[in-house]
Amino acid sequence: MRPWHSMGAGEVLSALESDGRRGLSEREAAQRLARYGPNALAQGKRPGWLSRLAGQLKDPMILVLLAAAVLSLGASGGSDWLDAAIILLIVVVNACISLSQEDSAEKALAALRQMSAPLARVTREGKEARIPPEGLTPGDLIRLEAGDQVPADARVVESAGLRCDESAMTGESAPVSKTWEAVLPPETPLAERKNMVLAGTVVTAGRCVCVVTATGMGSEMGRIAGLLQDQSGGETPLQKKMGEVSRTLSFLCLCVCAVMFGVGLLLHYDLLTMFMTAVSLAVAAIPEGLPAIVTIVLSLGVGRLARRRAIVKRLPAVETLGCAQVICSDKTGTLTQNKMTVTQTWLLRPEDSALFWTAAALCGDVEVDCDLAGRPRCTGDPTETALVWGALQAGLDKRQLEETWPRRGELPFDSSRKRMSTIHLRPDGGFRVMVKGAPDVLLTCCTLDEVSRRRVLDANAAMADQALRVLGVAYRDLSFLPRSLDSGTLEHGLTFVGLAGMMDPPRPEVIQAVRDCYTAGIRPIMITGDHRRTAVAVAKETGIFRQGDLALTGADLDFMPQELLEEEVERFSVYARVTPEHKMRIVQAWQKRGRVVAMTGDGVNDAPALKAADIGCAMGKSGTDVARGAADMILTDDNFATIVSAVEEGRGIYANIRKAIHYLLSCNIGEILTVFVATLFHFPRLPLVPVQLLWLNLVTDSLPALALGVEPVETGVMEQPPRDAHKPLFDRAFSLRLAWQGVMVGALTLGAYFLGAFVLGAGDGAWATANTMAFATLTFCQLFHAFNVRSEDRSLFALGVFSNPAMLRAFAAGAVMQLAVLCLPPLQAVFQTVAMTAAQWAAVLALALTPILVCELAKASSFLSRKKGGKESFHSALPSPKA
Repeated sequence: MRPWHSMGAGEVLSALESDGRRGLSEREAAQRLARYGPNALAQGKRPGWLSRLAGQLKDPMILVLLAAAVLSLGASGGSDWLDAAIILLIVVVNACISLSQEDSAEKALAALRQMSAPLARVTREGKEARIPPEGLTPGDLIRLEAGDQVPADARVVESAGLRCDESAMTGESAPVSKTWEAVLPPETPLAERKNMVLAGTVVTAGRCVCVVTATGMGSEMGRIAGLLQDQSGGETPLQKKMGEVSRTLSFLCLCVCAVMFGVGLLLHYDLLTMFMTAVSLAVAAIPEGLPAIVTIVLSLGVGRLARRRAIVKRLPAVETLGCAQVICSDKTGTLTQNKMTVTQTWLLRPEDSALFWTAAALCGDVEVDCDLAGRPRCTGDPTETALVWGALQAGLDKRQLEETWPRRGELPFDSSRKRMSTIHLRPDGGFRVMVKGAPDVLLTCCTLDEVSRRRVLDANAAMADQALRVLGVAYRDLSFLPRSLDSGTLEHGLTFVGLAGMMDPPRPEVIQAVRDCYTAGIRPIMITGDHRRTAVAVAKETGIFRQGDLALTGADLDFMPQELLEEEVERFSVYARVTPEHKMRIVQAWQKRGRVVAMTGDGVNDAPALKAADIGCAMGKSGTDVARGAADMILTDDNFATIVSAVEEGRGIYANIRKAIHYLLSCNIGEILTVFVATLFHFPRLPLVPVQLLWLNLVTDSLPALALGVEPVETGVMEQPPRDAHKPLFDRAFSLRLAWQGVMVGALTLGAYFLGAFVLGAGDGAWATANTMAFATLTFCQLFHAFNVRSEDRSLFALGVFSNPAMLRAFAAGAVMQLAVLCLPPLQAVFQTVAMTAAQWAAVLALALTPILVCELAKASSFLSRKKGGKESFHSALPSPKA
């Protein structure tokens, strides 16, 4: 069957077997309701709590941690239950935090259901009734007036001055005129179907009678809901990286256990002792706090973003912003103010300014009142509202004008005449017809010489070239009112006054935000349902559309295969007249190119693309509940610039997570190296016994790593290109840094062991002293090393030793805990340590501080190398006099 918009009104009624006057019978309506179902959106099936919890526990890192907890408990015969309990607590807390975040991420469909009007006016058996919109069915006759929300997709069968705001569905910024007479081609885009009204849109002017053509999931809104259900969020770059880390650590830990156990057996160590050592070392090698640390760091980032007016619903989305390479932004309400504004006026005679604004303000149905603060407030059609605001700025208040020029009649706007007229009583007697409308049509009703006509047309063309919506204003004075108030009687012999050019202007802060995007290596893209010319004009003004860029329409996309779009997507900066499917195709094309895509938007039509993107950012003020429900992040101030701040925060958070991983793994490499060398060379006593390894795991793997997670964002982070989301976390430079720093920590620990055994120790207690010195050195070495990891290339003294108070508190807490184990006799017995002399303590502290000296020299060398190839000076790495 042909689409409804391509059929005449009578043909649609006939096809739906509906009476154009009486509507459906109650019996027929009930049968159809049973056949088609209620006018409501289907609710997607959501996994239960246990299924979602099981999904959290599938992570390889979590599985390794659980296995380590069981092995640790089993190997100790149940005596070392503390470490197993800590591991289990970390797993449970991490899962609970993630589940609580997910609970708020799937509200889009519930929000869609709430967008229908509270009651629908339906005609059945010739009687009008108000029923819940869920009770509508195809073939029902419904009546709509200004202010009503459309409850279902419907074909207009009668109309008078009907206009609808469809911005939430199509992205069209201006209200769309509707008419019942139109019969359109089948391929007419959704935004241009002027004989149809869509569920979820709003009637801004006029009235109509419509016949329902689609309800529930069969409507355009239902189709979008279906797209939304089909979209899965997918893994974020951080989740992918953590998966890589989990798999790598799992493999390494299995190798450590196997090699250590095998070497111990070959060297005839005690079987149980070797097994406990291998398991303890594996537990120490696995940074079991890493999942919780990542979650906590992301949660802290969420708090900082909330203070910067960005609410994050999914924790990993914070980091995803840090590697965003493309931002696909809706135009209306996102880049623009979603408020029509008169930006230019042109007058045939310059002295007619007051006359122009008087006619422009009075020829409309805008109501003006005051808010609680006493400021003027306009309610009505956005185009007419723009004219009233323009008059207010010119010093003319419509309320006062209406007292001076009371209305006595009107000819409402309709799409065939393309103009509106109002008749007003003149202060000096007689009447004045005030007319506004499309300039080319209005000129045919005016008395003008050819020169003046050409001037008007040229001015109109100049405004149109700037993608402005242009309206002309004219008037005619009458001595008395004719009997027949119709177009033929009133709208001729008019005197032309001037033109008003209006548009939905860009937000003032967007231009700088777009510049910041380019500086940060991020490509902004505009995707809108508005006209191509309007979209390109706004894109040029904001800086999105640059020389050499191209614009594409939805009609072009319909004829472009997805493979071709993926090849050519980088050439296009603007997409106009697009549908929700088009938006998803564009997002997916960029993703196919390997880009991390952020999508901003505020309308129902943005929701599927918001969910399909790597990160969806919805507007909090002007955004629909649907968009907010589908998005990962909500900008509470509707400020495009806020997303740039969020990108900076995201980059800082990823850097901090990377620092935490750097710290944990480099320290753990030192632990593994120490025990492995001691086992391989058959030391009389291992430098670290199992209980010490587990204690190390508790003291050094938590607080310092968390302190790194709150490190302030380093300067210049937004002057760097986005990192490659597909680049492995363990790249060559990172792996080398981990390796040499881990070897350094291990070598210093073994050095302390040998000093205690052969230099500073005495008699039979030398090996116990050696073990204690190694244990103390390794612990303090890791605590001091946390300060090095605060920056990969900047000196600690340039950063400021005291600039991260959390690190100072973590160091103090770890040091106090370790001193208690080393100095208190009851704990010495538990952890197999002995009291140390002053010389031994001096050696321990000297070795523990060595990583700071070595890393500072490495950073200084790096600065010197960059100095030769760039502008950066070595002195920038040194502290300022104030530091």
